[in-house]
Amino acid sequence: MPELPEVEITRLGLKSLINYKVSEVVIRNSSLRWPVDRSLHKILIGRKLISLKRRGKYILAEFPNGTLIIHLGMSGHLCIVSKDREIMKHDHVDIVFDNVSHKIVRYNDPRRFGCILWTEKNPLKHKLLDNLGPEPLSSDFDVDYFFQKLRKKTASIKNTIMNSHVVVGVGNIYASEALFHAKIRPQREAHKVSMTEANNLVLAIKETIKNAILKGGSSINNFFDVNGKNGYFQNEHQVYGRKDKPCILCKNPIQQIILGQRSSFYCKKCQQ
Repeated sequence: MPELPEVEITRLGLKSLINYKVSEVVIRNSSLRWPVDRSLHKILIGRKLISLKRRGKYILAEFPNGTLIIHLGMSGHLCIVSKDREIMKHDHVDIVFDNVSHKIVRYNDPRRFGCILWTEKNPLKHKLLDNLGPEPLSSDFDVDYFFQKLRKKTASIKNTIMNSHVVVGVGNIYASEALFHAKIRPQREAHKVSMTEANNLVLAIKETIKNAILKGGSSINNFFDVNGKNGYFQNEHQVYGRKDKPCILCKNPIQQIILGQRSSFYCKKCQQ
């Protein structure tokens, strides 16, 4: 699943389309996680893209008359393509912009767990976004807030930081990496994390996500940016996907366990 860094990279890649008008909308398959509104062509044609924002793993494409709420799901991605680009099997939706080269934003999603929803109301009050926790790179996500959240949590610390009601966008890859940098085992109960450890983990989450964005995200499971380029943060993974390989610090083999039906990676010696 694309995580926060990959979604942010996608958003940044689409910014060149801001201030251009939509000239066409093509819906080949409306059956995503929720049905795509078949009247989007009437809603969007002639409307200018005003801004592109992100909330958690959602991209918010703002137009004068409302907002598209886009989620990439498990396998979705958005690409900027030209009109002569071949239509692939899972190319479900096109939004054509009336710029110099009539660029198309094309949504491809093999598993169809993503969504493209239209709202004329405040998108931040939408039921999918209204109860989300703070952004990990914001000042709202600090040790005082985080430690208070942890105090009554009996779930593992890894599952807790992947809980979007605690903090948004920290998916499986970056949770494993941040916990390694903070020297905390993923299976430790959240309420047993000390204030000092919580502070270290806040800093590790922020640094891990910022670094991943800088490096273009992790190109695992076919992620690439809107121009088809791979990221390379996966080359810097210290624990994720490195089962039985030597820890970069102590040389002991990296362990793999299952938490919340997701693979977790850690070093038994370096993480306590």
